[in-house]
Amino acid sequence: MKYFKGAMTALITPFKDGKLDEVAYEKLIQRQIKNGIDVVVPVGTTGESATLSHSEHKRCIEIAVNTCKNTNAKVLAGAGSNATHEAVDLAKFAQQEGANGLLSVTPYYNKPTQEGLYQHFKTIANAVDIPVVLYNVPGRTGVDLLPESVFRLYDDVPNIFAIKEATGSVDRAINLLSQRSGLYLFCGDDAIDYPMLANGAKGIISVTANLLPKLKSDLVHSALEGNFEKAKEINDMLYPINKVLFIESNPIPIKAAMYIAGLIDTLEYRLPLTMPSNKNLVKLEKAMTNFDIEGL
Repeated sequence: MKYFKGAMTALITPFKDGKLDEVAYEKLIQRQIKNGIDVVVPVGTTGESATLSHSEHKRCIEIAVNTCKNTNAKVLAGAGSNATHEAVDLAKFAQQEGANGLLSVTPYYNKPTQEGLYQHFKTIANAVDIPVVLYNVPGRTGVDLLPESVFRLYDDVPNIFAIKEATGSVDRAINLLSQRSGLYLFCGDDAIDYPMLANGAKGIISVTANLLPKLKSDLVHSALEGNFEKAKEINDMLYPINKVLFIESNPIPIKAAMYIAGLIDTLEYRLPLTMPSNKNLVKLEKAMTNFDIEGL
């Protein structure tokens, strides 16, 4: 089974007149590939997956796989749901279309027990043959996949090889990495990419990389090559924009930033997400002036 690591982008989903903007989506993915991103991640949290229909969700995966064909970039497809059977359906579809792996978030709203989480992820992973990345983001889902459950899943399910850890806790990351040397950990919080990589993370799944893929790619590749001085320098430089991109709920700021930069033609969200405040737009524009943002 081919595992992967490196710089990964949690893709935004562009809309036009209320519908998926397929042309813009493909161009955004091509820009990621051009700027050295190793893996694109369609239909995760940043992709507004919770507001997409299943047909839209699947179409995003199709576009990502087709765009990455005959390139070095891989596709880690979002396949999460608060209903296990829905997540299984998405996982099977992603495998059928040629995705290189699955990213599956902890079930939101239901608040399952640790046993429920174990059975949920085991069922999804057993339904496919491709690699599976667990996605723990308790601040969004209301449930925390605890280390003991991660270890159990890693030990029991052969194709579960990694976790996107988005608790914001370096302590949690060290706990996971110190107990299972073969477990891949991907940082899910842009502001702490460097300390996570320095402690053994195999890569990042980044929101900021939508806007600045080259810098994020350079940060990760520097760290993986052992050049931690350069990695820290880039991480420190990115800190102000990493912070402002989470000034409101993700993906509100990053989509606004992409629009300001001219990378998407329309700025649309799906309710209940709404436009950022004028005050926060000013902060966003100010932070962006410190970077040379390459176009499509």
